[in-house]
Amino acid sequence: MEHPTQNLTLAIDGEVLLEARKFALERRTTVNQLVREYLSGLVAQYQQRRTARARLKTVFQKGVVEVGRRRMPAFHFGTL
Repeated sequence: MEHPTQNLTLAIDGEVLLEARKFALERRTTVNQLVREYLSGLVAQYQQRRTARARLKTVFQKGVVEVGRRRMPAFHFGTL
């Protein structure tokens, strides 16, 4: 299910906004699009890290790491 687009109001320094507009113009896009892409990337990185941490936690709880055909003991370093 796709979530509807929602508006967001930001307070930002005027000089930063001016430079952001110049930056966006050079890339033939908008400041809105720059912010959307930045936040989407930030969320994607967060989700990837969260997934990686969950996988590591599972590996450490299992006690075995599979690398190709080899199975090696995992060392428990505490909770992640």
